[in-house]
Parts: sequence; C-alpha cells; structure tokens
Amino acid sequence: MTRPLLLGALLAFAPAGVAAQAAADSVILATVTRLFDAMRARDTAALRAVFDSGGRLVSAGMTREGSPGLRVTTIDEFVRAIGALTIVPDERITDTEVRQDGALATVWTRYAFYADGQFSHCGVDAIQLGRTAAGWRILALADTRRREGCPT
Repeated sequence: MTRPLLLGALLAFAPAGVAAQAAADSVILATVTRLFDAMRARDTAALRAVFDSGGRLVSAGMTREGSPGLRVTTIDEFVRAIGALTIVPDERITDTEVRQDGALATVWTRYAFYADGQFSHCGVDAIQLGRTAAGWRILALADTRRREGCPT
C-alpha cells in the first residue's frame, strides 16, 4: 500500500515540475529571441544587453583552402558589425532544444539566415547562457554555416 501512495505522490508532482521547466525554458528562450530581434532592428544597445560583457562568438567552418577553421569574435566586434549593416539580418530558428542546470543553460537550435529577405546560409547555433542578477545573459554563441542541405 505504501508503493501506490508514493507513486501517486510522485505523479502528482510531475506536471508541476514539467510546467516549471517549461516556464524556465521560456525565460531562457526569451533572451535568445531578444538577440535575434535586436539583430533585425540593428539595435546595438539591445544587442549588447543580451550578452555577458566577456562573451564570445565562434564560427566553426571551413577555410577557403578547405580545412576546418574557427573564427572568434568579441561582443564589441559583433555589435559594431551589426550596427554597421546596410541590410536587414534575419536569423530564423527551428528545432530548438534547451538544457538547464541551475544558473547554466544551453540552447541548441537550427537556423536559416536571410539578408533583406533573401536566403544566405543555414547552420546550428549552440548558445551558452548564465543566469545573473540582471537575468539570463549569453556567455558564448558558437555556430556553423553552410549553404548546402539547408531547409528554406
């Protein structure tokens, strides 16, 4: 008789736990959404606000010579580049997965990037976030980029 009571008690709490995790995921994803909204608007203040001051961006891809390469960009460089754009950058994400443990979260998502409405490239974003007193901030954003095999 103890087992059914224990199982019933555990199941009674499962929906609340699932709901709590969904709410936490939503707050984390809101930071990612603010990133892409700020990019589209070329709003450098809003863009800077989603990143931790020591954050980095890393693009993993192939060099012109065909060997694997990484390009590291500081937040300042990224913000300046977005602010100087003459096109509207539109990064659209799909198949998003959030993982969280305490004050650390990872968002893994596929994306398609459009410039002034024209498809440019696709890939995957791997975004590391940390919870601070000011809320969730992006610590690092790594991406892949390709033009083939993209869902458009």
